Amino acid sequence: MSEAALEEVSVLSSIYCGEGEFQLIQQSAEDGLVVQIKTAVGGDRGVEVSLLFRLPPGYPSCPPDISVSSPGLSRGQCHNIRLKLLDQAAALQQEPMVHQLVVWLQQESGEVTEEERGGEEEVKEGGEEEEEEEWTAVLLLDHIRSRNRYVKLLERWTQQLQLTGRLLLGRPILVLLQGARPNIKEFCHLLKTVKVDVDSSGRKCKERMMKILSETPSSSSSKHGPPGFLVKEYQSVSELKAAFQDINMTELYQRILPSLTD
Repeated sequence: MSEAALEEVSVLSSIYCGEGEFQLIQQSAEDGLVVQIKTAVGGDRGVEVSLLFRLPPGYPSCPPDISVSSPGLSRGQCHNIRLKLLDQAAALQQEPMVHQLVVWLQQESGEVTEEERGGEEEVKEGGEEEEEEEWTAVLLLDHIRSRNRYVKLLERWTQQLQLTGRLLLGRPILVLLQGARPNIKEFCHLLKTVKVDVDSSGRKCKERMMKILSETPSSSSSKHGPPGFLVKEYQSVSELKAAFQDINMTELYQRILPSLTD
């Protein structure tokens, strides 16, 4: 099995850390990995769904097989959701995708449950209203020693969570995020639970010292590009300010400035 698959399983166990949310069912060099993730779909009227992902030895070069079960849905409904997930998996790039598929199902849950349960319009509209609200967050990182590994993980998470991210490398080190608030919160959770860097002794460590300097609804003037991750280095306070000005976030910069000078 690939290193990417093993690393993804480690990340998944950190993301879905609630009781019964994640289970590694099988790990075999011959047969690959089998993981189970339990989540809810359908917004406020959520139904618990159990997703079983079979990751073959060639994964992620080939997509996973997926099984869907739920005490609140019929076999036919689960089968239809499975087909939608398989179609989505086939359309994605050949890279770790389990979390991306779960997030996709959660985000599309209004539409999925409306189709599969015969048209519960309120569920769909409620889910879409929450997804449409965009937030902006500024995170303060303590250090980045293993730059390649750190940046690679941040880039992957922004893609999986459909966020726009910017890493401003200097002193201090800042991360700007734009997107759905639940996805921003999950990004922050990953930072504190996944070993993203190394400490002064060279041992892998988590970003426990990360601080959220600001988390507010996005203004209409701020530039929000497509989901992705950019890295920008700066050498001075004026260059940092200019980086915020470039995306029409001067007001946000002024608001967090006292936190940067403490």
